Order: sequence, then C-alpha cells, then structure tokens
Amino acid sequence: MATLLETIAPTGHKGLTYPFGGTEPAQGDVLQVAPGIDWVRLKIPGPLKHVNCWLLADTDGDALIDTGMNTTEARDAWKAVFNGPKSDTRITKMIGTHFHPDHIGLAGWMCDHHAAPLLMTRGEWLTARMLAADARDSVPTEVLAFWRGAGWDDDQIAHATAKGWAGFRRIITPLPLSYTRLQDGDTLTIGARDWRIVTGSGHSPEHACLLDEAGGILIAGDQVLPRISPNVSLGVTEPGADPLGEWFASIAKLKTLPADLLVLPGHGDPFTGLHARLDAMDREHRERLDELEVFLAEPRRSIDCFGRLFRRAIGPDMLGMATGEALAHLRRLEVEGRALRETVDGVWWWRAT
Repeated sequence: MATLLETIAPTGHKGLTYPFGGTEPAQGDVLQVAPGIDWVRLKIPGPLKHVNCWLLADTDGDALIDTGMNTTEARDAWKAVFNGPKSDTRITKMIGTHFHPDHIGLAGWMCDHHAAPLLMTRGEWLTARMLAADARDSVPTEVLAFWRGAGWDDDQIAHATAKGWAGFRRIITPLPLSYTRLQDGDTLTIGARDWRIVTGSGHSPEHACLLDEAGGILIAGDQVLPRISPNVSLGVTEPGADPLGEWFASIAKLKTLPADLLVLPGHGDPFTGLHARLDAMDREHRERLDELEVFLAEPRRSIDCFGRLFRRAIGPDMLGMATGEALAHLRRLEVEGRALRETVDGVWWWRAT
C-alpha cells in the first residue's frame, strides 16, 4: 500500500493548496489520505483521463465511494486492489455520489461481488435506472428534434445517430433492484467517522457529497473540482429546467461549509481552499453569461455560442456536452430576463433583450 510522506511539500494554484504535492496512487494500488481513508485512481476514456474513488474504513470492511466506468481496465485495476493492498477487505457499502457512468459504472458489479447494499440519492438512482431501461437501437424522435433545435447540421446528427441510444447501459453493470436512499442532512456512520450528506445539483439531479466536519474532510464527487468546472447541461429530458441556476444555488450552499476542509474530488487532486474554488467557479460562469449576452446582440443558435464559452475546439465526440452546456447558459439568460428564444423551422434562435 502506498502511503503519504509528511515531507511532501504542498503546492498551490489559484488560491488552492494541494497538500500531497501531486502524489497519486498507482493503478491497482491505494494511497492513504487520512486515517481510514484510502484513495484509488482509475483510468477512464476521454479528456478527463481518470476518476477518483475512496475507500472508508468501516467496522468489518470498507465502504466504497464511486467505482469508475465499466471497462476491462477498471475491473482489472480493482482486482489488483483486492488481490493486493485490500486482500482481506470486503465492501460493506457501495455509495454512488451521482449517476454518471464514470462514477457508478461498476457499482452493480461491486454490490453483487461483495453482497453490499447500494446507497444513492433518489434523484440519482432513478435517473440511472431510467437511462439504463431506455436503451434502444434508434434515437428517439424527441432527441432528433432537440439536436435540430440546437442547430446541429445533418452530418452532426448522422454521426450521433450512428451510435444508437444504448450508450449508458453499455458502460455500466446492472444496478441492484433495491437501494438505500440518501437524503440531504442524513448522517452516515462509517467506522469511526460520521458523514453528513450534502446534496447539490446542476451537474446532476441530486448529487451527494459526504462531509466529515469533525475530521475536516469533504468527499465532493464532481460537485467541486479543483482545476475544471463540471459540465452543467440542459438536456432533452427536462428542456425547461434551469441547471445553471441550480448550480449557482449549490455553490452558495457549499459556501456555508467550513473554508478549510480537505476536499476529495471526483477528478483532479485533493486540495484545500474550498471557498476560493467555489468563488472562482461562480465568477467564471457569471462572466460567461455576461459575454454571451453581448454576443446575442444578433440572433444566435446554441452551436454559434461555443467560441464564447469554450477554450477548445468542439469535435463530434464533445458536441453533445458542449451543446448541453451552451443551452444551460442560454436558458439562464432567459430565466434572468436577459435573452429571448424564437423557433424558426425547428431551430432555436436566441437574442439579448
């Protein structure tokens, strides 16, 4: 088992401190970040490259927070963990912070292998079950209309349609039929620590963070990341929602937590400086809204807004996420009374008021 040396120098970035100086667990190994808390890092496909999972010492094993995606590489890494540093350990509880497949992709596999209960918020569990159950060969007509509304051309729609509508189910293992509901304010006693559930939304419907206030630790999932802002998207399932407004409200809620917590994020390295990071995320999105409002002096589609929102080119594989995030910003401007939407031949055009 890898351990952290007290001689490792902390490093800082934009008001944050990284107390472990960039040290991370090797694939298939664990690294202790605090007494009774071990860190597992798994590779995932795509630009994020990895996801963090956390093992919490329990009375007769470890509770597991998040699992990685359902890939052969991730399963092999977990087998190495349980054949190596955790060879005498069983999973007592399988806790999913939110429904995204890089976080619960192997939750069903873990529950089955360890006879462990699954714990999630209702919003996340139901969303995961819905997406898995809705797998089908052809893309629904509502989704095609959503893509056209966002301004996608025929080639972009054809590329996305070729993937079918079963991608979510392919990258998770089947979830148990039953689960234990987590609610905001609940307290979970795991070993010697008490963890309070703190929920947020915007990135996902009812994301669960776990707070050990006595120990000064927040397991943040994707609700707070150190170097990137989590994707906040408007989707076809609730096109009238205001996910960015929910995101701002969640940031304000998390600002009520102590500022000096050690934050254990779903991606990136553990850090301190929670309030500085929350302020930076809030400021970044509000600045984007202001820039977007100016850009809407002439009518624009959501795809026309990419250059104002993102610092990278958007290829076919990132088109869906980029569209969802652009729509979330446009919708927020609409909610704030700063933009209006018109539909012309099935395409949405936004302009500043």
